[in-house]
Amino acid sequence: MPFVALGGLLVIVCVLAYAYGAVALGDRVQVLAVARAVAAGQAFTTADLRPVSAAQDRTVQLIPADQATQVVGRTAVVPLLPGTLLTPALLGDAAFPPAGKVTASVAVKPGQYPQGLAAGARVSVYVTTDSAGAGAAPAGTSAPALSTPARMPAVVLSVDLAGDGQGAIVITLLLDADDGGRLAAAAAGGVVLMQTTPEES
Repeated sequence: MPFVALGGLLVIVCVLAYAYGAVALGDRVQVLAVARAVAAGQAFTTADLRPVSAAQDRTVQLIPADQATQVVGRTAVVPLLPGTLLTPALLGDAAFPPAGKVTASVAVKPGQYPQGLAAGARVSVYVTTDSAGAGAAPAGTSAPALSTPARMPAVVLSVDLAGDGQGAIVITLLLDADDGGRLAAAAAGGVVLMQTTPEES
């Protein structure tokens, strides 16, 4: 009899556990997520949004999928990657780039950047500029001397594999405002990116 009673108790516990799990798994809601990359300050369109199923969490204020029409036309506060779940804090006036930072795009060819580079990666940007600060030398003169490469920490915002149509890809970076001018003055082929860890940046 004790074994029969114990067996009956185990059956009840298993049934209750299954019921609880079913309820927990079913406690999900349809919310809005980013369907494709959205730049800071860019207005959302219908194509930028998609509904996804997410676990309900009262500590996180997600935007219900049925409020998509209220999001269309609003702007992204920061750059958003596909799959990001939208919250009200991500909508509003663009607050990007942060104070003291700038964004810049650079075209680089194989050998000038690490393979597999993706948005969010930290990199060191080594820039070689003409010693005179200019690009090409005037006609009839010798090529300008190149300076020692300068190292600038940056964060990758996007990688456009389609590139410039001339064999280079286009990488958009977030870097210090003081470094923006040096990157713009880079000599042709004078930019090399090396991926780093947060500790190395």
